[in-house]
Amino acid sequence: MNELLNLSLLELNSSSGADSQRIMQFHHRSVKVSIIIVFGVMITLGNIAVLLVITSSVSGWSKSSRYFLLSLTAADSAFGLLVMPLNLWVSLVKDYTDGPDWLCHMVAFCNATVYSTCMYTLAAISLERCIAVVYPLKYSSLMTRRRTLLLIAFSWCFPPCILLPITLPEGVIQVHFSTASLVCNLSYSTNVVYSLSLTFVIFFPCSIVMIYANMRLWFAARTQRRKMRQFEHVRRRRHNVASRVLVPVMVAYFTCWTPCMGAMIYNAISGNPVPEWIEFVVVWLPTSNGFLNCIFYFWVNKSFRRKFYLIIERLARGLCPALVNPLGRCSHSAGTLNNNNSVHERSASVSSTCTMMTLA
Repeated sequence: MNELLNLSLLELNSSSGADSQRIMQFHHRSVKVSIIIVFGVMITLGNIAVLLVITSSVSGWSKSSRYFLLSLTAADSAFGLLVMPLNLWVSLVKDYTDGPDWLCHMVAFCNATVYSTCMYTLAAISLERCIAVVYPLKYSSLMTRRRTLLLIAFSWCFPPCILLPITLPEGVIQVHFSTASLVCNLSYSTNVVYSLSLTFVIFFPCSIVMIYANMRLWFAARTQRRKMRQFEHVRRRRHNVASRVLVPVMVAYFTCWTPCMGAMIYNAISGNPVPEWIEFVVVWLPTSNGFLNCIFYFWVNKSFRRKFYLIIERLARGLCPALVNPLGRCSHSAGTLNNNNSVHERSASVSSTCTMMTLA
């Protein structure tokens, strides 16, 4: 009788422990889903605002710069419009006890493609700005429309080519759905060579290009600032714009992408996963770069902010003129808008230099 009682108590304790574990897992999953949704909304709204401005005329930006920034906006928007919805959808419809299937392989392929395209686009933008500032007289011959489109096409077409093996469900690349990060990931323990190859083909080359280009930009901006000091009457008002813009761009890039690449290398070499919440953070941290790019590449630019306010005011005036007219800014804004649209495009060298020196 005592043995039966002890056995029933053990079963009761085990069942209560399993229930509490399931409740905790459900709670963690709810928190993770909420964080992902918030990130997705922020990235989507931020890039919609960027898209509204870039598609209109912004003084001081050359055509090549606008092409690259449109490409970056599209890559960042894919985080909120493609990566996050797909992984949340898989987390709802997939049974975690099932093995890998074609759906998880396709989602993993989309994840890796968007991540890689974003890194290549950031490297291309850094290279274009370096050429515009360091070699202003050669910019028109170096960054032609054809070469600009080829660089953008490479950023979008090369990643799918090298990531194509992920799409094969019966191939050598194994994919699993991670309950820790709610993402379809590569099984790094069985794809050591391929995982390491991706980091050396994608992350490290892009990082080297960005470091080199932004260092050249920083030195060029510092030299230009020293030359312009003699023409300034109030020197204290002129801050080191290069440090305030280029340094945060690089810090944000490596803060967002390095932990993810480090976890990938660690998992590939050791074959052991990192702790649950660390995996969640390092996997989804790169998506925050899609929102930070809106701040560093656009909102620090005075021309961008002015154009955005004018577009919002025009939309508000069209939807509800009664709220805008009392402010007395309609005629002034309309004149400014027409004047801004009538400004002819500056040459690439002047626009890049002015953009660098007037970002504050």
